[in-house]
Amino acid sequence: RGNRPGPERRHRRHRRQARHPEHRRGCPCATVRAGRRNRQGGHPHRRLRGSHQELVVTDWQPTASLEAIKARAELLSTVRAFFAARNILEVDTPQLARYGVSDPHIQCIPVPGYGYLQSSPEYHMKRLLAAGSGPIYQICKAYRDGEAGGRHNPEFTMLEWYRPGFELNDLIQECLILFAELFPGAPSECFRFRDLFSDITGLDPLTANDADLIAHAESHGAPEGLNKTAAVDYLMATRVEAALPAEQLSVVTDFPGWAAALAQTHEDKDGVTVARRFEIYYRGLELANGYQELTDGEEQRRRFKRDNALRRKLGLNTMEADPYLLAAMASSLPECSGVAVGVERLLMTRQRFSNINQALMFPYSRA
Repeated sequence: RGNRPGPERRHRRHRRQARHPEHRRGCPCATVRAGRRNRQGGHPHRRLRGSHQELVVTDWQPTASLEAIKARAELLSTVRAFFAARNILEVDTPQLARYGVSDPHIQCIPVPGYGYLQSSPEYHMKRLLAAGSGPIYQICKAYRDGEAGGRHNPEFTMLEWYRPGFELNDLIQECLILFAELFPGAPSECFRFRDLFSDITGLDPLTANDADLIAHAESHGAPEGLNKTAAVDYLMATRVEAALPAEQLSVVTDFPGWAAALAQTHEDKDGVTVARRFEIYYRGLELANGYQELTDGEEQRRRFKRDNALRRKLGLNTMEADPYLLAAMASSLPECSGVAVGVERLLMTRQRFSNINQALMFPYSRA
């Protein structure tokens, strides 16, 4: 979701710092591309013809096969039938709006004079909920700056839905029912973030000494200079997620309180603050990211301020708080749970694709 760092977005900055292969400026393919640009007049498809440049395009075809395109259509048909059977209303909200999200892990794409391409439909869908829409879902395009690599594209398709009156576990069960249709026979298991992290790393992510967590992250390739929360994020992305059984739908709940974003928080059995949030992983990919939604407008206003303070510290531009969302929350946003799912990731998992380009007809490199 635009406001919820999900499919690895929490960790991308740390991976770049660690020179993760997807982000290495000096990787061989980057050198080839740069060479092509330099030799061809600054554009990968330009060829010199005497004193003029002529655009010669050779990679105009889709990167997805016809089989993949048909599988995508079938997937979307299955998803829509699932929600129609439950009388959940399909909605369509703006993809271009005046305000973007403040989460430091998500960078919106600005459109000068108009605002931002939306990184998620979340803000607008919550306004619909506050206006009395009842349960709703949406399948739409979402946009995020810097999202590129084997699992990411700046433009992607998002499935997002909200259930007024649902507790978090109710929504988890509904997700698993949908995934049972998409991945027949796949078993599922639920883990608490804290327990899972401790079992795999030997350190409690919430109570362990900061220096121990940072040292453990650095010993597994993290860059120097991370704080505790960044070290936990790094270890979750590089060690914990990788240790989850590939052929099992793994549900991870009770994330650290600092990762709440737009979720409610509560104290766990040990009195430590955790977020009412879950993620679902399958075949090495994070598929779903869900929250027991925050409904307190004043708390949301405080979180916007905290986000911008962190953005300034990181050298990022600040984002104006969305007054429409805050007004909707102050008015009548009902108690609800919501979840976001990446459609290309669902297709990648169903078809066992290794690269998101296999699930996209025209990725950014060919758009």
